[in-house]
Amino acid sequence: MALVRVVTDSASDLAPELAARRGIHVVPLTIRFGAEEFVDQIDLTPAEFWARSSTSSTLPQTAAPAPGAFEVAFRQAAAEGASGVVCVTLSAALSATFGSAEIAARTLEDTVEVRVVDSKSASMGQGMMALACAEAAAAGKGLDDVAGVAIDLIPRTRVYAALDTLENLVKGGRVGRAQGMIGSMLAFKPVIAVRDGEVVDVAKPRTRTRSLQHLVDRVSESAPVENVAVMHGDASDVDHFIDLLGEVHPRNSIAVGQIGAIIGTHGGPRVMAVMFHASP
Repeated sequence: MALVRVVTDSASDLAPELAARRGIHVVPLTIRFGAEEFVDQIDLTPAEFWARSSTSSTLPQTAAPAPGAFEVAFRQAAAEGASGVVCVTLSAALSATFGSAEIAARTLEDTVEVRVVDSKSASMGQGMMALACAEAAAAGKGLDDVAGVAIDLIPRTRVYAALDTLENLVKGGRVGRAQGMIGSMLAFKPVIAVRDGEVVDVAKPRTRTRSLQHLVDRVSESAPVENVAVMHGDASDVDHFIDLLGEVHPRNSIAVGQIGAIIGTHGGPRVMAVMFHASP
């Protein structure tokens, strides 16, 4: 039986233990605080990132993995007997990570067949695609079928986030088509989405309460939905938000986790996000 391995990058916000349990290899991006550089999830956990961010006088910066980092992951999969690899990356519109993975795949085309899929998403929007691919691989699906799982989920994946500050997103240059909102939205608690791989603004509530309710409304209006995940940036009101979300979706089926350094660098402290799959 053909063995397909799944690779993703650390912008997926997959907890290391979950990735290991599902057989997913996570290629880390890097984070810099001034002159100090850290390897995501290895040198710096999400909790450590948020603690450092709260005391740092400068905003952190992120860097995509070099092609060689993906090459190592793909070679390891081949050495373990994989006949093919599916690599699900952070949106190509937000990072050079996809390009690095493609370069590595071309380098190894005579060693192992690799399908690189641009998730057009981020955080657990991307992570859920990798998990679905791993499930298909574990069921014995072939390379094209496993890659097809991610491709089919791209148009169904929704990512909405309530920002507590725009500072990180603006200074990080990741606002995309939301660029025009900057001046008028500094007094707001904006809600953004990842759409077609880019960050766009979708609402301009003036209060945190209304921005969180907007996230709940997006889930409610899309019902029935699948694979709901709440990811947050050290937000003290996450339990309150889950209570609100529990009114429109079964609370015991909501996955909860912390946004890591890569997405957190741009989302900023106290960012609250909900990700889910809309019905086909």
